[in-house]
Amino acid sequence: MQLTRDYKPNPLRKSAFRTALIITLVANIVLVVGKGLATYFTGSIALYADTANSLSDVIYSLALVVALKLVLQPPDLSHPQGHDRFEPLVGLLVAVMMAIAGYEALRSSIERFIAGGSAIDPGLPTLVLLASAAIKAGMYFIIRNLANKADSPALRASARDNLSDVLTSVAAFIGIIGSGLLHPLLDPIAGFLVSLWIFKAAFEAGRENFAYLTGAGPDESLRQKIIDTANGVEGHHTVHHMISEYVGPKLAIDMHINLPGDASLDVVHDLSDRITEALEALDEVDRAYVHVEPDEHDGEL
Repeated sequence: MQLTRDYKPNPLRKSAFRTALIITLVANIVLVVGKGLATYFTGSIALYADTANSLSDVIYSLALVVALKLVLQPPDLSHPQGHDRFEPLVGLLVAVMMAIAGYEALRSSIERFIAGGSAIDPGLPTLVLLASAAIKAGMYFIIRNLANKADSPALRASARDNLSDVLTSVAAFIGIIGSGLLHPLLDPIAGFLVSLWIFKAAFEAGRENFAYLTGAGPDESLRQKIIDTANGVEGHHTVHHMISEYVGPKLAIDMHINLPGDASLDVVHDLSDRITEALEALDEVDRAYVHVEPDEHDGEL
């Protein structure tokens, strides 16, 4: 008796995860050290907000290392369908850490604004922020490409966070320059804008991964694509019932098809296997279960 599902390792996915994790962890540690030192020597609240964001990046990077290692494990008796649900859980953790960083940035910005702000020497902070923006822009493109290769919601959340970091660094840069040239309050105002952008990115990442964790279904176009794929397999059959839901980042499909009642068991088994293979060949699908019923049995899609 087989107690776990069949497992087909994907070396491309494993390689993409490993590369993304190394880049993310090393770069985020370098950035938080650099920003932290610059914040200590200058006292910029906008730079402090950006440093808090980078610190959250380091924490979620460490979580990614642990959790994505679990994702790549084959099914076992504790998780007979595999460990895919850990990945959107990590993506949700990324969103939570981003929200915490946003809160810290907002709190500090409000306190500094009430205190009247202060003019910041643009030298060191602006150099650090420009370097940070350049590094995060490169990370965004690299991690996004790796996320597409691995079809990973956790890496997509990480890529989205990197893009958010580019914009927050630019906002902090403008605030620091403006605090010296125009008004000291521009530094905490920039920190406030940084926090709002962090909250926006956190919400988008959380919404996507929450849907994966709670068993959301596909949109209508993907649903129709699944049905058309099954109906397109050669053989006399029709799809009369289909339920699909996300189990982790990909779909599990439960499908019922109609065949002539006098079809032989060999024909039924062969057609069922071919439809299953066609469905599982779709990029969006993790696994499919096909149930065969006679033509006289009807149902609803």
